[in-house]
Amino acid sequence: MTTLAAFTVLVLLVGVERIAELVVSKRNLAWSLERGGVERGFGHYPFMVVLHTGLLVGALVEGWVRRPDVPSALAWSMLALVVASQVLRWWCITTLGPQWNTRVVVVPGLSPVRRGPYRWLSHPNYVAVVVEGAALPLVHSAWITALVFTVLNAALLTVRIRCEDAALAELTGPAGAGVARA
Repeated sequence: MTTLAAFTVLVLLVGVERIAELVVSKRNLAWSLERGGVERGFGHYPFMVVLHTGLLVGALVEGWVRRPDVPSALAWSMLALVVASQVLRWWCITTLGPQWNTRVVVVPGLSPVRRGPYRWLSHPNYVAVVVEGAALPLVHSAWITALVFTVLNAALLTVRIRCEDAALAELTGPAGAGVARA
């Protein structure tokens, strides 16, 4: 059985990781804008921030209010998925370098990145988001949070991926353009 205190620490650590992402994203946004980058699809961004914050808060609230019994096999397997999602997320961030951002930014003259996990998937970071969104709450059997996040995130990703794909479609000319993306 897992403890609620350990789960709280885990969620807080993920929160710290998210703050680190925002620091990197802010730096990379400045880099992109200095090179003439233009943001696309900024209308869905506030919903994304609320949804991802809600994942962390919801998981903690559900854990503390429901206080479910947590089978060890569930806790450990979900923890492994949370760790794997973090590894994939940071692989994406390091692969894209200054082109990575939590926003969708088109930078003229850059080519799309086709190495690292982008060699196999168009949007590998969203695989990390989907896995983490289900697995993190389930570390402590917070299945309501996992379900609500998964459904709302599916709707958000439909909008977000269309936005990124449209931005990528702006690639023109031999030099092309780059898209700073999540």
